[in-house]
Amino acid sequence: MTTAERTTAERTTTAQGIGSSPRRPDGVVKVRGEFAYSSDLWHEDMVWGVTLRSPHPSARIRGIDITDALRVPGVQAVLTHEDVPGVNRYGLEHPDQPVLAVDVVRYQGEPVALVAADHPETARRAAGRIRVDYEVLDPVTDAEQAVRGDGPKVHPNGNVVRHVPIRRGDPSATAEVVVSGVYEVGMQDQAFLGPESGLAVPAEDGGVDLYVATQWLHVDQRQIVAALGLPGDKVRLTLGGVGGAFGGREDLSIQIHACLLALRTGKPVKMVYNREESFYGHVHRHPAKLYYEHGAGRDGKLVYVRARIFLDGGAYASSTSAVVANAATLGVGPYDADNVVVDCWGAYTNNPPCGAMRGFGAVQAAFAYESQMDKLAAACGLDPVEVRVRNAMSEGSRMPTGQIVDSPAPVAELVRRVAAKPLPPEPSGERDLRTLPGGVSNTTHGEGVVRGVGYAVGIKNICFSEGFDDYSTARVQLRVVGGEAAATVQTAACEVGQGLVTVLQQIVRTELGVEQVAILPADTSIGNAGSTSASRQTYVTGGAVRAACLAVRAALAGRLGVGGEVDLVGGKVVSTRDGVVADLVEVLGDDVIDETVEWRHRPTDVLDPETGAGNAHVQYGFAAHRAVVDVDTELGLVKVVALDCAQDVGRALNPQAVLGQIQGGSAQGLGLAVMEEIQTLEGKIRNPSFTDYLIPTVLDMPPMDIDVLELADPNAPYGLRGVGEPPTISSTPAIVAAIRAATGKELPRVPVRPEHIVS
Repeated sequence: MTTAERTTAERTTTAQGIGSSPRRPDGVVKVRGEFAYSSDLWHEDMVWGVTLRSPHPSARIRGIDITDALRVPGVQAVLTHEDVPGVNRYGLEHPDQPVLAVDVVRYQGEPVALVAADHPETARRAAGRIRVDYEVLDPVTDAEQAVRGDGPKVHPNGNVVRHVPIRRGDPSATAEVVVSGVYEVGMQDQAFLGPESGLAVPAEDGGVDLYVATQWLHVDQRQIVAALGLPGDKVRLTLGGVGGAFGGREDLSIQIHACLLALRTGKPVKMVYNREESFYGHVHRHPAKLYYEHGAGRDGKLVYVRARIFLDGGAYASSTSAVVANAATLGVGPYDADNVVVDCWGAYTNNPPCGAMRGFGAVQAAFAYESQMDKLAAACGLDPVEVRVRNAMSEGSRMPTGQIVDSPAPVAELVRRVAAKPLPPEPSGERDLRTLPGGVSNTTHGEGVVRGVGYAVGIKNICFSEGFDDYSTARVQLRVVGGEAAATVQTAACEVGQGLVTVLQQIVRTELGVEQVAILPADTSIGNAGSTSASRQTYVTGGAVRAACLAVRAALAGRLGVGGEVDLVGGKVVSTRDGVVADLVEVLGDDVIDETVEWRHRPTDVLDPETGAGNAHVQYGFAAHRAVVDVDTELGLVKVVALDCAQDVGRALNPQAVLGQIQGGSAQGLGLAVMEEIQTLEGKIRNPSFTDYLIPTVLDMPPMDIDVLELADPNAPYGLRGVGEPPTISSTPAIVAAIRAATGKELPRVPVRPEHIVS
């Protein structure tokens, strides 16, 4: 260990620095209900905005009459596509979505018109008086048929958003043991508790200030300025309080609409979706149909994997292109296979638009390949754990894209760890109803209840991929406040509940040795920080803040003319060559050391369009689960009894937050396994409410015994590895594997419904 490394290791043991679990600055106010979310924003003279949405998944618009809406007392403005001053198109990756529909609508809920009024109910009444003449068309609802070209085109250029082929080794390889299956994954919702909301305030310079709950301020800004026809400096965004995200806030919702109304009325405009509108107003997880074939030797060692994956992107592209790439490149899972043929398509349909959600393409693929691994174990007469261990990739393994995994990949160890954990005791005697399937509904006292155990392991890329210029900007200032050195940090990184603010404070305390660290509100007055997604913010914005702190220390060294590296410990300036050289407060005096850094991780490659070859990803994360379930085989009800996990996090910067991420990700995986699905019929959502769209509660979540491995990635800041997504990936197939073990049913679809078990 070098002197600098030793100093860093010593710093991380200090209170409140990395490796500790300090209290979150937003924790107490959130628990008390005092935290200001974006839906709490208020302005004295504000008006309310409302969106009129299409009731049809597919239709031509023959005319729009806003006359009756304008006659409603209190109405300030009614806007249609003719009132969009700039480009009437936006999109996260491809600008293919109208701000307001022009001549067609492509999904139920597509925005058609906007209303601003002095009261939200007045705005809603006025919106109900807008007359839209629709010619209803037959919707395209099957993604596989859409890819084949069966039926009408959703967009003029066809129904394929993207096709990613992966080719490695011999495409015609044969094997002694062959297992195959067709799998389906339903449409899951991010189900954040804080609905879409924001406040747009017109400015004296002809621009607008927007306060909004989002995941990516600068990409929002880019799309807004195009639609408004304004220069970038006239549209300023500040992050409002965010009540959950999970990918659903990467795309625009109220952003352009509120700004349009604010500029038209000259007044601040507040927009807040109700729960039903929220289900229509944001993207969801892509439903998928997956065809898999695995070939192996009698010993269970994989010879080949072949797959065809169809992802339903819905009416507009959103992030479908990237989701397709993830599902394809990660489609074999964390296993070594010399011969791979994978084709993944993303399709346009008239179903609700789909985009980013935690796990981002890897979730769908993992359900299929883990189901296949269980089939392979049965065909070879192996234990499900053993077949995974025999095929587990490790550091130095080669991905199907040809990329070398050049950091720890402890797949076998993760699986062995969860397998070695004690199982929950078998039930005996009179059972508490709360521990049984059906709970206090008193459906059973244990009759017909069978226990099952299942395993799964998953792989996820961390950070953005495929040559994307993935960076973050951080500004760190060091000054004296109240006689003590204090730091201020500014980034545009969005805190969406994951604890980023806490981690950034920990990094600054570690690198600058100060306890007072203020994190300024995220806004667009500083450079881009990228999206709060892809498990990337601690890696990329954490890396940027660390680099800015190092720049501050270098500036101090230059000011003092000190040789060697300078460190800040206990209020002293310490040189690695000369020891303690100065008191920090005395050196700073009335001055401010101010450093801004733009920090990037190592570059990635665009996939080869023919073979899928390339170093597409920055880093890989791994997690394994063992699930124990009790199943009422007569009623098809499931109780998850235990959901144990092992995950490598590289370095736990905040151990308590790491556990929270693993627990939260596992809860969303449980939801997809047994309850969560947006159900559609001919393109229409049937259950847009928390009455009918069910999410796990505290009573549904079982105890979790979690092992956290810290095997450092040498390429990452502090050796860390993104944490948030991997547990969502492996939890779903582990639970379904346990239900299969209890019932003997094939269960090729999630979520598993009671009728799948009892039929």
